[in-house]
Amino acid sequence: MTLAGKRILLVVGGGIAAYKVLELIRLLRKDGAGVAAVLTASAQHFVTPLSVQALTESRVYTDLFSLTDENEMGHIQLSRAADLLVVAPATANLLARMAGGLADDLATTVLLATDKPVLAAPAMNVRMWQHAATRANVSLLASRGVAFVGPDEGPMACNEYGPGRLAEPPAILAAIRSALGPAHVQADRPLAGRHVLVTSGPTHEPIDPVRYIANRSSGRQGHAIAAALAALGARVTLVSGPVAIPDPPGVAVRHVETAEEMLAACTAALPADAAICAAAVADWRVASAAAGKIKKVPGAPPPALTLATNPDILATLSAPGPDRPHLVVGFAAETENLDANASAKRARKGCDWIVANDVSGDVMGGEANEVHLVTGGGIEAWPRLAKEEVARRLAQRVAGHFAGRSA
Repeated sequence: MTLAGKRILLVVGGGIAAYKVLELIRLLRKDGAGVAAVLTASAQHFVTPLSVQALTESRVYTDLFSLTDENEMGHIQLSRAADLLVVAPATANLLARMAGGLADDLATTVLLATDKPVLAAPAMNVRMWQHAATRANVSLLASRGVAFVGPDEGPMACNEYGPGRLAEPPAILAAIRSALGPAHVQADRPLAGRHVLVTSGPTHEPIDPVRYIANRSSGRQGHAIAAALAALGARVTLVSGPVAIPDPPGVAVRHVETAEEMLAACTAALPADAAICAAAVADWRVASAAAGKIKKVPGAPPPALTLATNPDILATLSAPGPDRPHLVVGFAAETENLDANASAKRARKGCDWIVANDVSGDVMGGEANEVHLVTGGGIEAWPRLAKEEVARRLAQRVAGHFAGRSA
């Protein structure tokens, strides 16, 4: 699949990550797309119109009040001539102005006047990304149909670490292909245009600064599922607890520690077409974690830990409401009465499917899994398979569901 003949309008915001749009333009042109660019005033501090023009082989637009352009209502033409508008980097300020419906420069005027789909690639400081105002703006824009890719997590130019890095150009390219919709979906990318949320790994619930409650989950199954969904064209957000395996390529990853952080990351990632909750979330946490290390006192009894119930992420995502994913899949890790317990869990949580597996052996941390898929149509037993093959089968079932071929 290529973007041959497609027209992309790239709106470049004023962030230090703007240099990455030069590589994105190169990839888009190599893929056959025509690219026009609008640079905000701030963006021109990081990339020059000349460099962008050289790569797009097209005029670069910067001024709302260009007499020649506006004599022909240039901002209207720009906003509607493209097949897709891509905002990269989408800074906190630019997202706020988009959410507020402002039109105080060429970039925001084009975005307000367009009747074409919009894809935003956020990039900003981690605190700015996590601020309630930014989260509200992103949720509002998503509810209006704006698609998002990233941000990624990692070290930043400001010497902080966390989510806020601009997604890498190949990931933005993949999201552009998906955002262009079903007309560009090949048989081997049946989930293109779909957003799938996946949880993976354990959670760590602190007892004190050096101890925590956890489980044996390695995250291998959840990470494999995220990779398999991305391979079928889905835009995947993976919310992962602490694991020792690498992030799957082409996937937006949110790293968390606790169940409460995982729930917050999941709700922030909505809306999604599907949610697959493969994480082994701790059922309980210490009600009040100690601020300092709990010392062992010779001759004294061990400290008593008062436990509190963690939030139920699967039940929360399965609850009726405007943000409920169309398909919600849970996992049931059982050591006995596999089918009965999994069926009861599906009914109790309100999810659509349950992937049940017996974890009494070497499943948690192992390389293989034997699962039963519990749906409204019954129980389907799968043979023991490598976790990557289990992931591929489940991803295909998800694709079949959206094509109307499964339970």
